Amino acid sequence: MRDSSEDLEQVQVRGMNRRSLRLEWVAGLGAALAMLVLPVAAASAQSVATETSMSVMTSDQGGQTKTSVLMSVTGTDGLPAAGAVSIVEGGRQLAQVTLNPSGQASAVLTLPGGEHNLRALYSGDATHLASASVSTLVQTQVSSTPSFQLTLAPVAPSALPLVLTAGNPGTINVTIVPVNPTALTSPMFVTLSCSGLPNQASCTFSPQSVEILPTTPTSCAAGSPASACPPVSSMVLQTQAGGTAGQATPPTTYTRGNGPVAWAFLLPGVLGLGGLAWGARRRAWLSRLALIALVALVTMLGTTACNPRYYYFHHGPPTTLPTPSGTYTVSVTGQSSNGITAITQNTTFVLTVQ
Repeated sequence: MRDSSEDLEQVQVRGMNRRSLRLEWVAGLGAALAMLVLPVAAASAQSVATETSMSVMTSDQGGQTKTSVLMSVTGTDGLPAAGAVSIVEGGRQLAQVTLNPSGQASAVLTLPGGEHNLRALYSGDATHLASASVSTLVQTQVSSTPSFQLTLAPVAPSALPLVLTAGNPGTINVTIVPVNPTALTSPMFVTLSCSGLPNQASCTFSPQSVEILPTTPTSCAAGSPASACPPVSSMVLQTQAGGTAGQATPPTTYTRGNGPVAWAFLLPGVLGLGGLAWGARRRAWLSRLALIALVALVTMLGTTACNPRYYYFHHGPPTTLPTPSGTYTVSVTGQSSNGITAITQNTTFVLTVQ
């Protein structure tokens, strides 16, 4: 009987070992399949190809050619894409805008006289691949009037759209390209500014004003020194991280019963009662005068408790608000004058705050 029970136990043990081996084999197979499926799923998440198209219309205004550009981006699934699209000429970015819900965007450019090959570049998003339109040749009116053009080059981060985490800065180089500078009879100063930033964000330019002379270069080869290239201004965008209010720090300490707060209530009352008692023995007009003085004193003491310094010491510094997250189209504007008429040029780029 003992041998039979031992044989039964051995059979049970062997059966359990076989089941364990099966479970391990199934688990290993599942892990291997997961390793194969996950990369495929990740690739398919951004596997929708896109097609970018661009149409251009020109109009002559005041000796300059205004170029209206309409761009459209659609996926191979027939649905509109989202994100940003840029207008480039060669290696220069002329403007960048955000696609609307229909997958379209538009921009207006002021181009120097001559021929220009423009192209629209779609940067892609979480589910769509990047794409580019065919080049479009644009012929603009030739003019001898001095002017300038703005182009952008991201520095940090090194790509546009500019993606920043709230609290971090970003840097973009703004190149001021002279147009017909040899026609200048005096230096042209271009002042830079920006608009369209979200709340709790700011921009600064270094330098903010750029001088253009008749000898200022209009282009430069790669690797050329700064003196042989158009002037560049560094634009720094600063966002703000959120914070909490600090602890209140009263300016003085006082003991119970004889502090400033107690005197703020006791002193006006004592003076007022004394004035009323003294005035009652004299004339009625003294009584009214004392009452008016009491009211004025109490009002003054009450209002001084609402000033910023009092609030800071007793409630602490205010809460710091963060730059709101979202996607914004920021405009960079340059303004100057040729001595007769004002000249304004601008370009745009897309800023995303996380």
